[in-house]
Amino acid sequence: MITQIRPSELSSWLASAGPHGQPTVLDVREPSELRTASVSAKDFNLLTIPMGTVPARLSELDPTQPIACLCHHGSRSMQVASFLQSRGFAHVANIAGGIDAWSLELDASVPRY
Repeated sequence: MITQIRPSELSSWLASAGPHGQPTVLDVREPSELRTASVSAKDFNLLTIPMGTVPARLSELDPTQPIACLCHHGSRSMQVASFLQSRGFAHVANIAGGIDAWSLELDASVPRY
C-alpha cells in the first residue's frame, strides 16, 4: 500500500525520513505543466521526470532514498509511486491532491490550472 500524504503533511513526512537520507519530491508532470506551475525545493531534492519516461530513467532514482511523487491532482503520481514500489523502492509516498492541493495548502503563489 502506498502512503498518501497531503501537501500540508509533507514536512512531517520529510522529517520522518530520518536516517534514510535526503528525500526527493519526484514531479511526474509534463514540461508544459511545469512551465505553468512548479514547486520550490525546501528540505528535499526536487526531480522532474515526466510519468511516461520514468521506466527509462529509473537509474536516476535511488531506491534507498524516500521519494514523494507529485502530479497535477494525484492520479499519475499514484501510478508512479506504485510502479516504484513494485521495483523495490521502500520509502515511497504519493502527494494526494497534487500541485493543485499544494497551491491551496502550502503556497498560494503556485498557480492553479
